[in-house]
Amino acid sequence: MSMESAAWHSLWKLSGDKGKAYASTTPKRVLGFAAGYKSRLLVFVLFSILAAVLAVITPVLAGRVVDEIVAQSGIRIIINLALIMAVIAILDSVVSVVVRWFSSRLGEGIIYDLRTAVFEHVQKMPVAFFSRTRTGALVSRLNNDVIGAQSAFAGTLSGLVSNTVALILTAAVMFTTSWQVTLIALVLLPIFLLPARHFGKSVALLRRESAELNATMGNQMTERFSAPGATLIKLFGRPKDESEQFALRAGKVRDIGVKMAMRQFYFVAALTLVAALALALVYGLGGMYAVRGDLAAGDVVVLGMLLTRLYTPLTALANARVEITSALVSFDRVFEVLDLEPLIADAPNARALDAGPVSVKFNQVNFSYPSADKVSLASLEEVAVLDTRGGEEVLHDINFEIPAGQTFALVGSSGAGKSTIASLLARLYDVDSGSVELAGVDIRQLKLGSLRSTVSMVTQDGHLFHESIRSNLTLARPEATEEQIWEALERARLKPVIQSLPDGLDTVVGERGYRLSGGERQRMTIARLLLAAPQVVILDEATAALDSANEAAVQAALGEALENRTALIIAHRLSTIRSANQILVVEGGRIIERGTHSELLASGGRYSELYETQFAQ
Repeated sequence: MSMESAAWHSLWKLSGDKGKAYASTTPKRVLGFAAGYKSRLLVFVLFSILAAVLAVITPVLAGRVVDEIVAQSGIRIIINLALIMAVIAILDSVVSVVVRWFSSRLGEGIIYDLRTAVFEHVQKMPVAFFSRTRTGALVSRLNNDVIGAQSAFAGTLSGLVSNTVALILTAAVMFTTSWQVTLIALVLLPIFLLPARHFGKSVALLRRESAELNATMGNQMTERFSAPGATLIKLFGRPKDESEQFALRAGKVRDIGVKMAMRQFYFVAALTLVAALALALVYGLGGMYAVRGDLAAGDVVVLGMLLTRLYTPLTALANARVEITSALVSFDRVFEVLDLEPLIADAPNARALDAGPVSVKFNQVNFSYPSADKVSLASLEEVAVLDTRGGEEVLHDINFEIPAGQTFALVGSSGAGKSTIASLLARLYDVDSGSVELAGVDIRQLKLGSLRSTVSMVTQDGHLFHESIRSNLTLARPEATEEQIWEALERARLKPVIQSLPDGLDTVVGERGYRLSGGERQRMTIARLLLAAPQVVILDEATAALDSANEAAVQAALGEALENRTALIIAHRLSTIRSANQILVVEGGRIIERGTHSELLASGGRYSELYETQFAQ
């Protein structure tokens, strides 16, 4: 490695994240995490040591060649030395390939383990976590921080071992060759290290600022390039303003990029100058000793060639703390996510729901949404400190029971608490007090897998993934046959539409299903529900996106699907709740009225008002 390359290498290592601390337990957890890679690590370290040894042998042999030339030795000796150097070069290449292979296998293996662990853990987090967290920040943990953690094994560990061995061997050879020249050459070492620390810290701060600016610019692109975001911008005629805002952010990224480039150039130029001065000193002083007969000419060459190999590991080892800290910070940021306890989890004694009819009961339920510190991280929300205040209670003493096979409807003003009640039944949240029961069993005592197969929910937005129709439908029932899929589509009055598509079930629906109409998207989610065939059904404004004709068709399908099933329906349209066995009127988080449609109309209460203002039309 040349002195200029060493300077760039030092700069890169010094540009890590130095501004954040890490938990005291992180190093121990990292070692525990690496336990599964012991054999690979051992081989990796051994080959790194061998590579360091080979790197020192070549300059020594080069010096021997010069000495033999000066001494007018036989050609055979020089050729033999050259052959040995060639063999070492080949061996060095082979060892480098092996080290690279183990480094890649080790690093990529750690990336795989960390990413899959984080992905699996994040899926266990409650809905409140996703409602607060920036998606881009969470994805960054799976990419940037995981890669940063990888460097602790693939780069830092190898560097520590190989640089330590290289430093010891190089220093030993140089002191053996000429301790006087070696000591004088080391006098320039502080001049070499001080710029590294100063410029490294400066560039580290610039890198952090650049990362934040790039993240901001990336967030704008992510939001504006999505189908809903692009539609919103077009509807309000703001493309020019958006372009100007993006240009402003891109300009800041450009400016800091120029500043970083110049800082890096100054750094490399300074270190290259110091290295050149040290080399000149070695050749000047060594040459003087050689002319006086105190030092062989070949030794001067050895000292000059080894100088780079001395300064490079010295610089790397002097700044090893920065590299280790940077890697540990990355590990710590990954562990932060893994340490978030899911609010919804299986109880130790959780069991599956027994077969048979399923009733639903809300028993004196009170609920408030969890505070931010219980479900999120400040770094994922772009705030300094999470709000620790508890949420206000939004449901108060909710009591009702749906007998098995009956349908109850929830009506009320927006924000009254209807969707919150539905979320508690699906156990997207847990109650603060009281209980939600299925067939007489508190849902907190049920295995989540059993609960999910028993209760299904269709929401108003009708979300679909950017995948095929088949994939979106079989999400509810992976083992479903082709016949079962088409049957669900037919019952959802969607079969002719899908049959008319060029790729049929293999048609990709686009981001959030935007290649389908609103009504088609909603009928897709209903078809998914029909395919799942749950015992308890929750419909949260499930027909809100349908026109009258589609709604009538889907209502017929839902009537068939809800037969002999327990159902909780939230709707603003009279047609979806009129035939309910009982209607619950929710206002201010409380049930203020209950009864059948005719009973509630006759009472002249809140339901009657809602009927006049929302349903009568």
